Amino acid sequence: MAAQIIDGKEIARKVRERLIPRVASLQEQGVAPCLAVILVGTDPASVSYVTAKERALAEVGMTSRDIRLPADTTEEALLEHIRDLNGDPAVHGILVQLPLPSHIDEERILLAIDPAKDVDGFHPLSVGNMVLGRKTFLPCTPHGVLVLLRELGIPTKGAHAVVVGRSNIVGRPLANLLSGRDINATVTVCHTGTRDLASFTRQADILIAAVGRPHLITADMVKPGAVVIDVGVNRIEDPQSKKGYRLVGDVDFDAVLQVASYITPVPGGVGPMTIAMLLQNVLEAAESRLGPVCR
Repeated sequence: MAAQIIDGKEIARKVRERLIPRVASLQEQGVAPCLAVILVGTDPASVSYVTAKERALAEVGMTSRDIRLPADTTEEALLEHIRDLNGDPAVHGILVQLPLPSHIDEERILLAIDPAKDVDGFHPLSVGNMVLGRKTFLPCTPHGVLVLLRELGIPTKGAHAVVVGRSNIVGRPLANLLSGRDINATVTVCHTGTRDLASFTRQADILIAAVGRPHLITADMVKPGAVVIDVGVNRIEDPQSKKGYRLVGDVDFDAVLQVASYITPVPGGVGPMTIAMLLQNVLEAAESRLGPVCR
C-alpha cells in the first residue's frame, strides 16, 4: 500500500487559523504584530520566499515592513538598518532573508539582531536556549517538522529518527529538538560524508532528509513503514515546464511513496509549515513585548 501523503498546506492552514484570535486580541489592545523583512538583492527565489511570507502575515492580520535593498548594499548600511529596527518598539520581529550577497558577513548580520526579535531562531542566544531546553524562538523549519509529526499523531517516544543533514538551520537544531524529553526520540545524524548512508537510513522509524541533494534518498534506503520527511528543495531542469525547471526534494518521491507509511511532497510539505511557525514566532514576540502599532 502506498504511503499517506502529508498535506503540509492543510496542516499549516490549521496552525495559522489558531493564531488569528490571538492576533485579534492584541489588536484590541492597540498592538499590531509586525515583522520587518529585509531583502538584499533581487534573487528570484528569495523574492518569492519573502512575498509568500508577507502574504501569510496579512492573512492572519499581522503586518510587515518591507525593506528592499540593492545587491551592492554595504555591510555597514545593512547593520544600520538592523540597529534602527532593533530600537523600534513597533517592530516585533526582524527577518533578514538569506542568502546574502557574498561581500556581506552573514554571521555578523545575524548576531546584530536583537535576540528578543530573532524570530528566525538563528541568534546564538536563541540556539543556546534551545539546546538547554529553555523557552526561546525555535528555528522555523525544524519546529515545523515537529508540529507535522504531532498533528499527525506519529509516535516519537523511543522512535529512531535519522536526520540526513547537519546544517545549523535544519539538521543540527532538528536533531537536538527530536532528542528532547518532550519528543524523546533516539537520534542519528548523518551527512554527505557518512559511509554507507543506506545502512543508517534503513534503521529509521522517522527519516528526515535535509541535505540539498535531489533524490538522494531512494526506495532501497527506506525501512518499510517509515515516516519520511523531505526538507530538501532543489531545482532541476525541466524543458517541459514554463519556468524551465521544477522543484524536487532530497527523496525520490515516487519510489519511496511505495515503501513509506507517511511522506511529505515537495513542494507542499515542510515549506508551508516553515512559514506558519515564523508567524507563530512573530505573534509570540508581540505578545511578550506589547509594543505600539506598526506603521
